[in-house]
Amino acid sequence: MARFSETINQSYQMKFAVLFLLWVIPCLGEEVHLSRVAAESMIREKWQQKLQALRKERAAEMETKRIVIGNKTLRFLQREIGSAPTNGRPLVISLHGGGGAPSEVNDAQWQNQIRLYEPEGALYIAPRAPTDTWNLWHEAHIDGLFDRLIENSIAIHGVNPDRIYVMGYSAGGDGVYQIGPRMADRWAAAAMMAGHPNEAQPYNLRNLPFAIQVGGKDTAYKRSEVCQQWANQLDALAEAHQGSYLHFFKSYPQYGHWMNREDAIAVPWMLKFSRQAWPKSIAWHQDDVVATRFYWLAVNASLAKKEQKIEAHCKGQTIMIQADDPHTITLRLSDSLVNLDQTINVIWNGKQIYSGIVKRSASAIDQSLNERADPSTIATALLEVKAGS
Repeated sequence: MARFSETINQSYQMKFAVLFLLWVIPCLGEEVHLSRVAAESMIREKWQQKLQALRKERAAEMETKRIVIGNKTLRFLQREIGSAPTNGRPLVISLHGGGGAPSEVNDAQWQNQIRLYEPEGALYIAPRAPTDTWNLWHEAHIDGLFDRLIENSIAIHGVNPDRIYVMGYSAGGDGVYQIGPRMADRWAAAAMMAGHPNEAQPYNLRNLPFAIQVGGKDTAYKRSEVCQQWANQLDALAEAHQGSYLHFFKSYPQYGHWMNREDAIAVPWMLKFSRQAWPKSIAWHQDDVVATRFYWLAVNASLAKKEQKIEAHCKGQTIMIQADDPHTITLRLSDSLVNLDQTINVIWNGKQIYSGIVKRSASAIDQSLNERADPSTIATALLEVKAGS
């Protein structure tokens, strides 16, 4: 009984310490340097606050199955398949085909998509593309709508944030080729079926397992040929970066555009993987829809532009950056990546530009949560570095 009482007292003391920090920090003229224990406790407290707010704010969206951002609306169908794992259901977002066709054609594809696959234990969601354009799933509005759908699913359905998957067929496969790399830091794995990559590149897939399947007779838009080309690119990247760029490719010589559901083998393959929230190496190529944050890198919106490439590697306490543009990058740091109680060295294009302690702070935690309701990727320290500084 004495030990139990002591544990309870320690718990109350820790909670009081965190609440005290939350109250006193805004009153001080400068940031308090948080210990690792205090930062972790603050994350738990602030995440619970965020969850409660999201559950109130977003409940209607999940009830009506409609998400509206600006002038775009994402409708969706959903199923809970099997029993939920103890660590939370995975979320599988499955993208319908169709594309540049009348609404009723795309509606039929959407209604079919919710029945196509059976990911065991998952919350399985088939969204309806907001438009009827040929590029249904890779227009600029898709990223924000999917981020919101993911956040809602985590908050309201208890989805595991490290087990979010995307898959799609035909025009939906086109979308996976695009938003798989573009939002690679959100997904645990991705599966592309019978789609075309257009201008998309596999560079960002260093930490994202990616499946490609196509009918050998699927010659429209040279789908079979370009799928093989993408698989070859991934083979080369995996060879050059051992342990990265996990993928599998399968062509079905007997099939054209429809693979008779044999492509469903990608579902259990995907579900084997969990997201690497803090990978040691990052390859970031900006698509025509630019982002300001990717894993533990961030750039100011005014500096983000198409075709930028950044490579970043973390080895021990040293972070190495290869980039000619932009000239300023923010490193989103956590003890999941480096030891924030020890000196961190930053080398940019072979030149050391920083050496020192980076303080954990409440503002870093707040900024992470304001950017994205994603508990696994909350940074506890931020460091802005400039090329040549």
